[in-house]
Amino acid sequence: MGWGIARLRGLGEHWAQDNPARLRCAGGLITLLLVGLSSAAGWAVVALVQQTPPGSGLHWAAQALVVIALASALAGRSLEQAVQDVLAVLQQGDLSLARRRLGWIVGRDTETLSEAEVIRALAETASENAVDGLFAPLFWMLVGACLGQPLALAWGFKAASTLDSMLGYRRGRLRWLGTAGARLDDLLVWLPCRLVALSLGQLGPALRDGAPDPSPNAGVSQAAYARAVGVQLGGLNQYGGQQRCKPLLAEGCPAPDATSVLRMLELSRRLELLWLLLAVVLAAFITKTLS
Repeated sequence: MGWGIARLRGLGEHWAQDNPARLRCAGGLITLLLVGLSSAAGWAVVALVQQTPPGSGLHWAAQALVVIALASALAGRSLEQAVQDVLAVLQQGDLSLARRRLGWIVGRDTETLSEAEVIRALAETASENAVDGLFAPLFWMLVGACLGQPLALAWGFKAASTLDSMLGYRRGRLRWLGTAGARLDDLLVWLPCRLVALSLGQLGPALRDGAPDPSPNAGVSQAAYARAVGVQLGGLNQYGGQQRCKPLLAEGCPAPDATSVLRMLELSRRLELLWLLLAVVLAAFITKTLS
């Protein structure tokens, strides 16, 4: 997906130049093409599996391929590992390396961050990306399972999320080129984000705390985890040399430390199991009702 976005971006910018209307049009076409092809690829894989003889070795191998393909849409483990890698370096006292590794997973400038600011950045990315990278694709995967096409919806969402990660920035030509992908990602994450806040028992406070954030979802997801763990997030960040003040979340609580970051990761693991358990129960109920 990243390979395709990079090349489509080059073609779109070559055609649109600095014309905002053309850039928006190019962004819309890139979004339609990437999400459409990704969903179609997921549909095709499942369709091929369904054509294999049931009970045969080929069928079981094809089923395993679908499981691997579904797992590719979930980034919970990679997020957890990336966060833990930064924490491990901090515990060794290497702040410079911790800043560098943090820069691989966050959008803010990390070169001058203090240890406390590095930990806050980890807490904020662990809470925000738990929704973007784990629960939102899991939600659409489960919706797709109900429709008989879990991979089509999972890969379609992943395409929108990747578009937002690569093009969804409010600078230069991306201010217009990335609009369609960013808006689609916001739409697809909206409900899963609020379901996560509800699952954590923090929906009301998270909605209140997250309302001032320019993102319809990032503030809510961060606030839900901040409230659940009891730490304050938000404050002054720097992006591309420009300072931006983010709203305070769970204001008045203590600043996050390494333990609170690990608690956020543990919450995500438990919540993932809860969602899967509820999905199994719901599937069994629907099957019994229809039989």
